[in-house]
Amino acid sequence: QVQLVESGGGLALPGGSLRLSCAASGRTFDSDEMAWFRQAPGKEREFVARTQWIGVRQYLVDYADYVKGRFTASRDVAKNAMYLEMHSLESEDTAVYYCAAQRVGIANYNYWGRGTQVTVSA
Repeated sequence: QVQLVESGGGLALPGGSLRLSCAASGRTFDSDEMAWFRQAPGKEREFVARTQWIGVRQYLVDYADYVKGRFTASRDVAKNAMYLEMHSLESEDTAVYYCAAQRVGIANYNYWGRGTQVTVSA
């Protein structure tokens, strides 16, 4: 059974940092795209960052404008995992963050995690 499990969420102060992890099991995603999305209360799910496979252990990463320069997504092939380093957090970053793998369409992926809550508040 394929699973994506997010962890690392929690409460952070404005300007603070958190590191999210997405651990994959049941199969590997070395050559598949993996991405981060988020959904704030009362809002639609939105794209955060994605890691596109471009060669052996090489990934192209791109970000939504509202996190560019503050968030960094990365992959660890050996651990079958993806990470999201978040810095300079803002209250607007409060959301449930989801990991997704194997893109099959625009913002459509075959596999999704259950999410991890990130709350940015003083």
